[in-house]
Amino acid sequence: MIGLLLLWICTLIVNSLTHPAVIIPQDPTLTIGSSLTASCSVDPDLNLKVEDLFWTLNGRRLPAELYKILNSTSLSVVLNNLNGSKQQSGDNLVCHGKDGRILAGSCLYVGLPPEKPTNITCWSKNMKDLTCKWIPGSEGETYLHTNYTLKYKLRWYGRDNTCLEYHTMGPYSCHIPKDLALFTPYEIWVEASNRLGSTTSDIITLDILDVVTTDPPSDVHVSRVGDLEDQLSVRWSSPPALKDFLFQDKYQIRYRVEDSTEWKVVDDVGNQTSCRLAGLKPGTVYFVQVRCNPFGIYGSKKAGIWSDWSNPTAASTPRSERITGVCDPKSGEQNSTLRRELKQFFGWVKKHAYGCSNLSIKLYDQWRVWLQKSHKTRNQVAEKENTKEAKLKA
Repeated sequence: MIGLLLLWICTLIVNSLTHPAVIIPQDPTLTIGSSLTASCSVDPDLNLKVEDLFWTLNGRRLPAELYKILNSTSLSVVLNNLNGSKQQSGDNLVCHGKDGRILAGSCLYVGLPPEKPTNITCWSKNMKDLTCKWIPGSEGETYLHTNYTLKYKLRWYGRDNTCLEYHTMGPYSCHIPKDLALFTPYEIWVEASNRLGSTTSDIITLDILDVVTTDPPSDVHVSRVGDLEDQLSVRWSSPPALKDFLFQDKYQIRYRVEDSTEWKVVDDVGNQTSCRLAGLKPGTVYFVQVRCNPFGIYGSKKAGIWSDWSNPTAASTPRSERITGVCDPKSGEQNSTLRRELKQFFGWVKKHAYGCSNLSIKLYDQWRVWLQKSHKTRNQVAEKENTKEAKLKA
């Protein structure tokens, strides 16, 4: 908004017919480090004394030692080693009368030619569109407004096409919403231009099938695993937009504690649509997210692009049944307890497995639940005994 206002002011100064003077050159474009000699010629009918005139640049009065009287109606100013324009709409060089009245003005555009854009990256959402972004040249963009144009064509026989929907994913991006071909590579490049010239990025070549991303997995559910206090079960559905296409998928899960911002990522989920999170804290709320990477679409050998994370889904682990005030066993007692629990486990397996040679995780979970209930009963008995003993002492 400020840039547009300054441009309007600059245009008003230059174009108004009421101004009694003219500056030459008008609206010059120069590279950083250049020098400029500008002259202000006033209408002789106004009987203005040229020695009473003065110059300003962006509102700041320029020192008189930079001036030179050319004749009775013209005053020049010399600007050496110009810095880049302070606004992309141009710096305001203005000629004033003795009382400060504006007589004429010119806009100076000082900067650098554009550098070629780099790092063009593109992705297709569900194979229906294409979005590309790039990195602009460095400091040249700071001083002069630079226009960017994304162009694309089918590699061998297509005509040049121009992307029209800019700034969809940031200031240096463009979105092609439709009419894209599959199974045929595209050539894509970016052209940059400003008042001092133009340049073109390197051309990248891609097939839409090689840059597919998708919506996050849907229907993410997180639930407890029975009474197991350190585990949660996560289930989700494959991205619906790709269900009719031939592709593979792999997933990642991340989770965090409710009052933390640090996520832990599970990388080895593979292509299954469920996962068990273990080693969690009892009685704790967790937020869980899932994302998808579609790859091998129609036989493509390129890796897919990870989707966004799904919306967070929350669930809590069961609270520990350990009684407050009961001390943890010493190390020797821990070993004894472990041997006793292992003996209990194998006895329980012998009783419940019915000769099965493979011990499934489901069977292990059943034993864990039984063991927790056993601990709960034992702790309740201990609590009653402690209460009874305390009453007798009282």
